[in-house]
Amino acid sequence: MGDHDDANRPISDELIHELSQLCGIIPEYFDVFGKRRIPSVETKQAILRAMKLRVDSPADITQEIEEQRWKSWKSFLEPVKIASVNEPLLTVPVYIPVKQGEENTLLLSWCIADEKGRRDESSLSGNDIIVSEQQWIENIRYIKVNLVSRTPPNIGYYRITVECGLAEPVLQGSLQGWETHLRKTARLIITPDECYLPSDQRGGKTWGLSINLYAIRSARNWGNGDFTDLKKIVEWVSSLKGAFVGINPLHAIPNARPFGISPYSPISRLYKNLIYLDVENIPEVMESEDARKMLSSAIFKRELEELRKEALIDYEKIASLKDRVLRKAFDLFYERHYKRSTQRSKDFERYRSEEGEALESFSIYMAISEFFQGRRVGHKTMAPSPCYSWQEWPEEYRNLSNETVREFRRKKKKAILFYQYVQWCIDGQMKAIAEKARNLNMAIGLYHDLAVGSVGGGSDVWGYRDAVAEGADVGAPPDDFNVNGQNWGFPPLIPEKLKETGYELFIQTIRKNMQYGGALRIDHALGMFRLFWVPRGVSAKEGAYVRCPAEDLLRIIALESVLNGTVVIAEDLGTIAENAREMLQRFKMLSYRLFYFERNYPDLSFLPPDRYPDIALCAVTTHDLPTLSGYWAGRDLTIKKQLGLSGEDPLWQEHIIAREMDRRRIFSLLTSLDILTDDYVADPKMIPEMTPDLCLAIYHCLALTPCNLLLVSLDDMIGTMDQQNMPGTVDEYPNWMQKTVRTFEEIVSDRIFLSLSKIFRDTHRASD
Repeated sequence: MGDHDDANRPISDELIHELSQLCGIIPEYFDVFGKRRIPSVETKQAILRAMKLRVDSPADITQEIEEQRWKSWKSFLEPVKIASVNEPLLTVPVYIPVKQGEENTLLLSWCIADEKGRRDESSLSGNDIIVSEQQWIENIRYIKVNLVSRTPPNIGYYRITVECGLAEPVLQGSLQGWETHLRKTARLIITPDECYLPSDQRGGKTWGLSINLYAIRSARNWGNGDFTDLKKIVEWVSSLKGAFVGINPLHAIPNARPFGISPYSPISRLYKNLIYLDVENIPEVMESEDARKMLSSAIFKRELEELRKEALIDYEKIASLKDRVLRKAFDLFYERHYKRSTQRSKDFERYRSEEGEALESFSIYMAISEFFQGRRVGHKTMAPSPCYSWQEWPEEYRNLSNETVREFRRKKKKAILFYQYVQWCIDGQMKAIAEKARNLNMAIGLYHDLAVGSVGGGSDVWGYRDAVAEGADVGAPPDDFNVNGQNWGFPPLIPEKLKETGYELFIQTIRKNMQYGGALRIDHALGMFRLFWVPRGVSAKEGAYVRCPAEDLLRIIALESVLNGTVVIAEDLGTIAENAREMLQRFKMLSYRLFYFERNYPDLSFLPPDRYPDIALCAVTTHDLPTLSGYWAGRDLTIKKQLGLSGEDPLWQEHIIAREMDRRRIFSLLTSLDILTDDYVADPKMIPEMTPDLCLAIYHCLALTPCNLLLVSLDDMIGTMDQQNMPGTVDEYPNWMQKTVRTFEEIVSDRIFLSLSKIFRDTHRASD
């Protein structure tokens, strides 16, 4: 009767507020307009439910409050400990239930093992056990004891195993509420205090070219830019004395319109999209008679020619053609190499072993997605393309650990191996590009981009379900881009659940995206401090911020940065949490500064170069913002007007006037710096379109900043009018589908790039 009464008793707001605070839901925030926003009780309850907490009755919430409050104390040893390598003493706390005065009867021993199996053992007993704190929980006394290592390990990943027993067997049984022997293993992570920066980047500067790899036209590719194009671009930029080539995320995506072509909405951030493979550069393709016949057939050649000529990228068709050829190549590899354990097969096995369960999980997901293609499930026939949404699979396939999935793994080994083979081929071509950049002495080489998260139906979420929220998406509060806020359509990671796994998914994600790159841009880096959660079924403006373990995450990034020799760029635009930029700077993560936004607020004049920070990357624009040509002509404003994204006419007119003022402000800045020549017309109305000289002048301005890195947009240099992505649209605008206006072969002969290189050399020489 009591339980029934409690279920019907209303839940007090105070209980929700208390549990929310313990779980990191921030009680209020100020948006970019300075408006104070307080999340509703309903929003908080929905977010708590998305965190997989029981919040449907007062008793449930009270129990969750107790569990959250005393989780560390009841854990014996927390699942992960992260510490600085520069701390004089490594301290790891353990929590033990013991009667008053009996702590000196305990024997504590621990072992720290590195990834190569080397061990360091220590122990404490008797009077050496010092209680630093105690708590009474449910009438049981718990003590906190700090295990101290006076010789802290070097940076890296370790396992710490702690055992607690009784020093004297006669006293066994005196521990309250626990067995007399406690044993637990946790992850220990020792990190540097700063990210990697090359010695010539500490106070120095260099430049690179930003490209959208998928958009590159060339005479030989299959309708989208591929790794051979990228290799040639690396060689070209190196010849211009550029230090790096920045590319869009290469993450695995469905390659299907309208929702499956954004590189920022991947099914996995751990593995890559097969459309970037140059399949003709894979040994088995040339060895396979079936593959060669396919490539030489008139039908196939006609399909390729059509793909090259199309104005927009046809992701589905490109992926389909490459998949067909890759399967022929894999069949040969399987029979000629895999079954015979050739040297090439051994290289493949080494790759599989190094990738471990992450690759296995991704490949199983891909094979199941293919398995349900066009199949009838219950009363529903699946789509004629692979089903990249595990929520639509039968229940028994929705969890990696289910027996049905284990059986699938056994029976479909070859199907799973195919997807591992594809990723191995990608890895090989990426490695070759990185080696080329290194041989050309490029200071950085490839500059990768990491998306904020993975879509809810994807392999990352399927493989790590326990750490992913259910019933909420990541988004952004109301801002200048969207007064109603934004919902980005993928689930957040639950901070506490992620910690319980030792941050495994986060570590794998950072590590995989730093591989073969000298720099990594982390999209929406502010999300490591707090992430905006939007419960399903409510508007984005009704969401709330959830606090993230920023110190832990930044330390993991710093560790991987040093281990991989990778510079980190933290995209720090948007609604900024207090002290976020300062903390990013402390870890030597480069700030991300855009010319469009760097102003002398509140008067909106553009910031002079010497006012930019040094630990930063500067650029003009991004994929979500207008190109220089589009900005100057107001092309983005016109398109937004046509698509109904700019509000009422008076508001649109305000934007037009503001853009005219910005053009005048740009002229004013460039004139004050003596970048524009005296005979250059300083009236924007007399220059209705962006010119090569004016484009170079703006980048000259950025070259004068003290920023470590200058990122030059290929689209700006070649006069592209339309931006790659128009936020707030799906298929109303050709997002992610536009090719470069000229082929790569035509682009490399444009003398504007020689002028750009000279500008940077001259300004760099002058600063020296």
